[in-house]
Amino acid sequence: MQLANTFSALGNATRFAIVERLLQQGELPAGAFLDMNGVSPPAMSRHFKVLREAGIVNQRIDKQRRIYSVRPQAVQQISDWSISYRKFWENGLDRLAMALSEDV
Repeated sequence: MQLANTFSALGNATRFAIVERLLQQGELPAGAFLDMNGVSPPAMSRHFKVLREAGIVNQRIDKQRRIYSVRPQAVQQISDWSISYRKFWENGLDRLAMALSEDV
């Protein structure tokens, strides 16, 4: 899984909302997302396809239902990437705080 694809997929507000709901509520059937305003079932299907192809969600079939869940590996990869830049941001914020305190 490439992070560029992950971030590209999550850059869409609807797909981001889908992933957030799955993270909060766990595994859900596709029908649980029909309450999302302005998103038709075919559009929702396309959003899930993008998320699957980016490696963010898993799909399993239970009779006639499509059940989705977030892939833990995707969340771990995002977390690892974010943590790797933590020191960079901390140093930048420390420099900003010092610069602001000098102006006072």
